[in-house]
Amino acid sequence: MIFTIAWREFRSLFLSPLAWAILAVLQLILGILFFYILIVVYGPNQDKYALMEGWPGATLIILPNFLTLAAFLLLLVVPLLTMRLISEERRAKTLTLLFSAPISMTEIVLGKYLGVMLFLLLVLALVALMPLSLLLGGRIDLGVVFAGLFGLALTLASFAAVGLFISTLTQHPTVAAIASFGALLCFWLLDVSVQGTGLVAYLSLFNHYQPFLQGVFDTADAAYHLLLIVTFLTLSVRRLDADRLGIA
Repeated sequence: MIFTIAWREFRSLFLSPLAWAILAVLQLILGILFFYILIVVYGPNQDKYALMEGWPGATLIILPNFLTLAAFLLLLVVPLLTMRLISEERRAKTLTLLFSAPISMTEIVLGKYLGVMLFLLLVLALVALMPLSLLLGGRIDLGVVFAGLFGLALTLASFAAVGLFISTLTQHPTVAAIASFGALLCFWLLDVSVQGTGLVAYLSLFNHYQPFLQGVFDTADAAYHLLLIVTFLTLSVRRLDADRLGIA
């Protein structure tokens, strides 16, 4: 049943212009950013970089900059995808139909979450084409590329989990989108607020995304994302349970 709900959510995204508009605008903006980094930032300075002691290679110059910008851009986009997951069901009075169906709240949450993740994986595949296109003109460090893409996938999964939970709290998709963006921005910038130290900085999404961009796979960073995802999905299930029982 989880996969049925997921496929339904994935298909419903493409029944509206929203998904197509997001894909088109994302590719346009990311294409411009990638071209800018490649031609303006890296291109004129490649001879200077090559003379540097301990030259890390073109991949570590281009990829971190590009994927950092991609992650921040997607931080703006994911709330637009998650805002309607539950809030739209509540506003349309169809949430009670889901509650009466022979499925658990966990199946509902996981199904809707996987539906959004299918779309985000499609976005990730399109993002991956840009750094991989460098293979047409030379060699790149594929280990760094795939580590960075894996980190971006975990970050997007965390974004979606937070957005889904906030969608369970309201019947207004616009409110859910704004609140999700605010929450994700706070998670992203926590390290800035405390200058990168302490427990608060540990909660920063950016701090656990940055090592992947350098080609470093740290199980602690992966565990952070998994814990964040499980926490917000669990909160979403509990929220729906409370709605079903008439507690909230």
